[in-house]
Amino acid sequence: MTVPAGSEATLFVQNDTRGDVLTCREGLSFWGGVDPDTGRIIDTHHPDHGAMLAGRIVLMPTSRGSCSGSGVLLQLARNGKAPAALVFREAEDILTLGAIISARLFDRPIAVLRLPAETYEALSRAAEVEIKGNTLLFAERQIELSQPQTRGLRLSETDRDRLAGRDGPACQIAMEVLCLMAAVQGARDLIDVSRAHIDGCILAHDANLDFAEKMDALGAKTVIPTTINAISVDRENWQTQGVPADFGAKASRLADAYVHMGARPTFTCAPYLLDDVPDEDEAIGWSESNAVIYANSVLGARTQKHPDYLDLFIAITGRAPNTGVYLAENRRPVCEIRVALPASFDDALWPMLGWLAGAKSPAGIPVLSGLEHLSPTPDDLKALCAAFGTTSAAPMLHVRGHTPEGGLPLAVDARLEEITPGDLRQLWREFNAGGDRIDLVAIGSPHASLAETRRFADLLDAQHCHDGTTAIVTVGRRTLADMAAEGILDRLQGAGVKVIPDLCWCSITEPVFPAEASVVMTNSGKYAHYGKGLTGRNMRFGSLEDCTRAAVTGRAGPGLPAWLASDS
Repeated sequence: MTVPAGSEATLFVQNDTRGDVLTCREGLSFWGGVDPDTGRIIDTHHPDHGAMLAGRIVLMPTSRGSCSGSGVLLQLARNGKAPAALVFREAEDILTLGAIISARLFDRPIAVLRLPAETYEALSRAAEVEIKGNTLLFAERQIELSQPQTRGLRLSETDRDRLAGRDGPACQIAMEVLCLMAAVQGARDLIDVSRAHIDGCILAHDANLDFAEKMDALGAKTVIPTTINAISVDRENWQTQGVPADFGAKASRLADAYVHMGARPTFTCAPYLLDDVPDEDEAIGWSESNAVIYANSVLGARTQKHPDYLDLFIAITGRAPNTGVYLAENRRPVCEIRVALPASFDDALWPMLGWLAGAKSPAGIPVLSGLEHLSPTPDDLKALCAAFGTTSAAPMLHVRGHTPEGGLPLAVDARLEEITPGDLRQLWREFNAGGDRIDLVAIGSPHASLAETRRFADLLDAQHCHDGTTAIVTVGRRTLADMAAEGILDRLQGAGVKVIPDLCWCSITEPVFPAEASVVMTNSGKYAHYGKGLTGRNMRFGSLEDCTRAAVTGRAGPGLPAWLASDS
């Protein structure tokens, strides 16, 4: 079993700096949780919502959520709003990689440290901290910091040739960063992976475009089959949708850069819905949190939750650090979450269970029990995995009786947690802060499957959307083609529903996102979590049937749904 570097006080990215301390009470996803232009925490579900990170020594146990946090950190560094330093207590990859890229490619270093628990707790009580060379100074204490070493990493002859620049500067940079991340993660070697999925293709800020075009100009080319995530525009139709020309052109350039480097123009955040899905035990190199968690948990494939930018380096080398859940011993659950179900429920249960499971196991892999007698659909498991990724840093979860490794024994000293109907009621109220009048129904976060769009059309049953309510479904290109062939597309469009490919709710901006909408309803636990911070709009959450009713009537039901209210 690999042991991550950092059991000692470790400095991963060096930069002399000083600042006052902000200790976050729990992990934070920088994407969807931090404004990339100001450095303010915008995640309305986070206990430190509203706090400013810029220029401060920011402590958190680890990060969580989206792989795109690395790009947000790069953007913050480039506009002078980054933290002065990031200090973690546990293993962390996403922000660490963002800081490495910021220093290596853009000469904007951000200090990153990992400290033992005792030192971390002492630092959290300090008012001001200084980092000078390899020394941490606070409260009259002086802590010497070690640095990760790549010298002991076992490399193949091809790896060494690439490090020497044989395959060009882009591949050399990729190998250098992969080796450094391997040292950060405590890996002893690199592993071959069969395919990659690129996540950093959303124009949430200019840093993503600058990185992609820089690597493209250096001659980067993928060497393994590579898919690409949802982007920020409907690539073929944005010019007719009122999208500002500058934004549309930049978003297209970003997508085109990755396609030019060899990625397939799949433009979906749900690559597991494509025809060619990974096999059980297949080692892959995916980014995008929901896709990683689904691949590991439901398909039984093996991938770390790779940060944005590292996903490209994996695609152009076919190599990844051999650590984490690539290794069988690290896939065992460290927490059992026993679920006490209400007497009845609908499909809203699954994203809520995912969100709560992540909250109860924010850093380690859990196994959910108490669901063995149920028959979840692939869409139920998709919703579970996506919501889990918003509240946990773990790259997978198990469900006894329903996932390939759900029967794995618990790790030694595993914790026991519970999810009760009371937890579900509390989360329902948290997810449903908006008013009853619904302006927008949002389906497809992650991208809707063919089965999900078929059921939405069946639930509409020739009814039409309310005059004051817009309903939008986001899908991948393959699903859109299948919808058209089956007649689902015509049925939804006939009911007044807009079906948009290529972009997803986490990347939709005005005017595709209706400017006049003030309350949004979704069946996605992921979007219910991130939506308020991303859009400034109030959110409502419910089952697909609840969303259909809201689309037709323009209203959401007051109070708890019957299946939760009857169990109170």
